[in-house]
Amino acid sequence: MFENLSDRLDSAFKVISGTGRLTELNVAESIKEIRRALVDADVNYKIAKEFTDKIKDKALGTENVLKAVKPGELMVKIVMDELVELMGGQSEGINLGKTKPAVILIAGLQGSGKTTFTGKLAYHLKNKRQKSPLVVAADVYRPAAVDQLTVLAEQVGAQIYKEPENKNPVQIALNAIQHAKAHNFDVVIVDTAGRLAVDEQMMAEIANIKTAVQPNETLFVVDSMTGQDAVNTAKTFNEVINYDGVVLTKLDGDTRGGAALSIKYTVGKPIKFVSMGEKMDTLDVFYPDRMAQRILGMGDIVTFVEKAQEQFDEAEAKRLENKIRKNKFDFNDFLAQINQIKRMGDIKSLMNMIPGMGKALKDIDIDNSAFKKVECIIQSMTPQERGNPELLSASRKLRIAKGSGKTLHEVNLFLKQFDQMRKMMHKMTKMPNMGNMAMPGGGKSGMRRR
Repeated sequence: MFENLSDRLDSAFKVISGTGRLTELNVAESIKEIRRALVDADVNYKIAKEFTDKIKDKALGTENVLKAVKPGELMVKIVMDELVELMGGQSEGINLGKTKPAVILIAGLQGSGKTTFTGKLAYHLKNKRQKSPLVVAADVYRPAAVDQLTVLAEQVGAQIYKEPENKNPVQIALNAIQHAKAHNFDVVIVDTAGRLAVDEQMMAEIANIKTAVQPNETLFVVDSMTGQDAVNTAKTFNEVINYDGVVLTKLDGDTRGGAALSIKYTVGKPIKFVSMGEKMDTLDVFYPDRMAQRILGMGDIVTFVEKAQEQFDEAEAKRLENKIRKNKFDFNDFLAQINQIKRMGDIKSLMNMIPGMGKALKDIDIDNSAFKKVECIIQSMTPQERGNPELLSASRKLRIAKGSGKTLHEVNLFLKQFDQMRKMMHKMTKMPNMGNMAMPGGGKSGMRRR
């Protein structure tokens, strides 16, 4: 995410990192690099200039202030504060109101990811807000749009309202709301057809849907990879339907950052959600400060901890700790921990949230299938072997290697790493304040230099 922008900003900070103080000369040179980085990231030049002018004023206004802070660190702090302000200052949650059902209207261009977002939002509301969502198939134009939303609704365990023969999206949405009232749904999420901003008839249609359903929230979904074009489209849509917030999708792609950095400034509407990947649990509430930290290569440890807590089971953790203390941690436990990590999301994205890891992993590919080799080996064991690692004799290891399609060397290497990890965790439980540290580790499987 924003790797090129992060690298360019890092280079700009290096201009003054070795200097004794901030001067007009080194600040101007650093500012020039920051402005170039923003323009290359597809940020409008006017926005980039205003942004860097603010940084320059603050940097030169800090003379004889905070003498204990190094110039490079001070510049990073100033840029960080301005990035946060540029992206909205603070997180703004979704407004569900007090009456049921709350209605959320989804709008955007064709191909921006609205239907996928609708499924993700239903998952988010169901699992993180404990709501009962009803998704509405109001895209009457795109072939298979209703089928796609049906599949996504099944994946997240949400109900869907659809009228395949009805070609009036306004009536479908109104009927869905009545259905939701009759069946006690908390939230109605209306997925509409993608439309071009220049198509007056289609823009009038989305305006009519909004007028008819009177939504609590209207969200504009935009493909973050389209950069400045996304910002211009967002402005046009806002003039027609006056939406409440923006959703940035496809942040895991080749994102330059222009949309994330420019939309709030240009449209005056907050970014409310960011979406990465196709999995239904890859939707995050947008926090400007956390995004600024990621852009500056500082990681995002708060989001990392939140994702870990979502998968955390206190009773399971206590059971596991007791097993580790007794040195009884087995392959079943290890497999359970692997599955817990996989549920947290893309491995490299998770690693990049840890401060300092982003730069360290810059030239390393981490395969999301990194755990498959280990899983194949464990799943080729008998139930008795999984629960009792000590049973693994030479003949059993040979059978496991054949069953998993791995070499005997690979099996022996994994078993050695598992044994080392097991001893380390057992040792750590004897240290003060080091309980609950059980996490799978060991080995370099799935990591390779580019």
